[in-house]
Amino acid sequence: QVQLVESGGGLVQAGGSLRLSCAASGRTVSSYAMGWFRQAPGKEREFVAASPSPWSGIYADSVKGRFTISRDNAKNTVYLQMSSLKPEDTAVYYCAASRAFRGKAPADFGSWGQGTQVTVSS
Repeated sequence: QVQLVESGGGLVQAGGSLRLSCAASGRTVSSYAMGWFRQAPGKEREFVAASPSPWSGIYADSVKGRFTISRDNAKNTVYLQMSSLKPEDTAVYYCAASRAFRGKAPADFGSWGQGTQVTVSS
């Protein structure tokens, strides 16, 4: 089982940038499909981005062109670079892992971090 710890969240003004990190232990991220999800107050957890393999990325339409998922296998870490942030990006962001990519639903990922808060002010 892989353990995941997110960091890098915070308060940022609209139009700004943040980079979230997801440090993995117990297993190497290169052998997992990795994903980022977010959950705003009163809303369901939603898909943001996924890296089904070390060389591919898929994105929700709402973040396409603004967010980038990447991996550093040497550091066993996955990143989410977020740019042109909007107030509607405000949420708790979660890192997730799956032994194989099955889809973009939260149920398709078996390991989760504790989340990191991102707040975008207008």
